Amino acid sequence: MSTRFALRDRTAIVGLGATPYVKRGHSAPQTLEELVGKAIIAAANDAGVAVPDIDGFAYFAGGFDTGYLMETLGIRDCGFTASLTGSGGGSAGAVGLASAAILSGHAETVVVVGAVQQGTLRYGAIPTSYAASPESSFYQSAGLVGPGHMFALLARRHMHLHGTTRDHFADVAITVRDNAVGHPTALMQKPLTRDEYFAAPMISDPHCLYDFCLETDGAVAVIVTSTERARDLKQRPVLVHASAHGGAGEWARSIYWMDMPDETFASSGHAAIARRLFAAADVDVGGIDTAQIYDHFTSQVLMQLEDYGFCGKGEGGLFVASGAVARNGRLPINTDGGQLSGGYIWGMSHVREAVEQLRGTAHHQVAGARTALVTGGPSNVPVSGLILRSDR
Repeated sequence: MSTRFALRDRTAIVGLGATPYVKRGHSAPQTLEELVGKAIIAAANDAGVAVPDIDGFAYFAGGFDTGYLMETLGIRDCGFTASLTGSGGGSAGAVGLASAAILSGHAETVVVVGAVQQGTLRYGAIPTSYAASPESSFYQSAGLVGPGHMFALLARRHMHLHGTTRDHFADVAITVRDNAVGHPTALMQKPLTRDEYFAAPMISDPHCLYDFCLETDGAVAVIVTSTERARDLKQRPVLVHASAHGGAGEWARSIYWMDMPDETFASSGHAAIARRLFAAADVDVGGIDTAQIYDHFTSQVLMQLEDYGFCGKGEGGLFVASGAVARNGRLPINTDGGQLSGGYIWGMSHVREAVEQLRGTAHHQVAGARTALVTGGPSNVPVSGLILRSDR
């Protein structure tokens, strides 16, 4: 078997657990480790496996302590523990990391976990916490104090090159808000009108308040094992069909250095990941039934749709304006409200929603959904993508 196809459908997500999503700071007095532990226990119970039988950990962010989790949860032995770098950019790829551990024989039952607790440190201002260096001085001195300011430059360039407008960003914000309204896990339950969008305060031109993701506390965990074993467990398996992480050298540090070529600058940096992901899959973009697109900013949703080939370069705005990404469109996205209106768990909420869609248990169920794309957050390399498939 070619190494390109070695992953295809040989592992599966069998357990899913999460804590409630709450607004930033409202998870106290729980600790981050407590949130993570609760999500892991819930995922194990969902899978029908004993918590002490977990023998692998795959992370992408959060700085979790495997030894602490083993002691706290009574886990007997660990054969694998590793983390992708890239913060939210690795959220989709961490599932592939777990699959690689299983296929290489290092572990049998791997938990992938992501969690957020923005108490003293707000992710929206995280660059201000970085130590002074020639690199950090470059963007801090320019007033780029948060990712929203940095990505605003990419958004403005996309508008200049391709005629994208704030109306297109509003289309994304309103679409995912429609998905959040009535969803049992979503934080934002009030419909968003176009007038309300344009009346919102400008945070970082062209990004207004509703172009930014939420500030949320919570944890999500999934358990991955071999497909053969998965079929004997409690839940219908969701197969890990393809996974890719990394990125092109021209994207590299991206928003932390801004030296990308012009065409790449006005992008999400996912084009290289998309090529590798679909090369490893037996479906193309036309075979994706739903996509859970990392939506820390509305503008980056448009650019990811382009990079993954759902529309042409520069056509992301027209694509969303056409209604294609609505629940009744040809590519329903972020069907739980996404990170803009549902809850921001650094990308793991998208994995959760994809699993529920393919189990057929989603609140806003996409009829007949058998394949789902999940993307990790555009940021510096690595970024990642994941294709999941139902086992039916």
